[in-house]
Amino acid sequence: MNTPIRVFIVDDDPLVRAGLKMIIAAAPELSVVGEAASGVEVPAAVDECAPDVVLMDIRMPVLDGLAATELLRARPDPPEVVVLTTFDADEYVLRALRAGAGGFLLKHTPPAEILRAIVRVAAGEPILSPTVTRQLIAHVADSGAAGRRQHATRVLSRLSAREREVAVAVGRGRSNAEIGGELFMGVATVKAHISHILDKLDLNNRTQIALLAHDAGLTG
Repeated sequence: MNTPIRVFIVDDDPLVRAGLKMIIAAAPELSVVGEAASGVEVPAAVDECAPDVVLMDIRMPVLDGLAATELLRARPDPPEVVVLTTFDADEYVLRALRAGAGGFLLKHTPPAEILRAIVRVAAGEPILSPTVTRQLIAHVADSGAAGRRQHATRVLSRLSAREREVAVAVGRGRSNAEIGGELFMGVATVKAHISHILDKLDLNNRTQIALLAHDAGLTG
């Protein structure tokens, strides 16, 4: 039997934490190993519990989820982070994703989708659908957009033509199998390209590749 995916919950609302624990308890492939009410508790708790995935609320007292995500993702061999939010926190979500979070969940996401998302993120797959990503970016103020586009274009110029095609497909929310089908390559080759892109651009995960492609205006 496979070892369950270890999940740690961070939210200042005890009802939200209780609800998430109930949802996760119904999935034999997942296990809640701990919880915290503030980002300030996260580093020590993660050291003790060694989770695979952290579900991280953004708005919390003392230390918010954005700062806690940055602290976690800066560590060697960090856990994956999924931010929990509502659309009124869009700008913070993008900052968390840029810091290395593996994706985000809306707090009213159906339980079955939450479970699938945790499994996907634990496996290194982002949980950014093209539709939701477009909605998210559309809600963010345009301030600094020109600078981000210039920066993203410059960073992506380090890639080969084939790697750039893969990066754009990642930005459009394609799975590895879908990218392989579109670009006529095997899934193993797609994974190798993504690994090379991460190494070349010094990124943590494919979500950051997706954000670069969006910033560069390549996914419209």
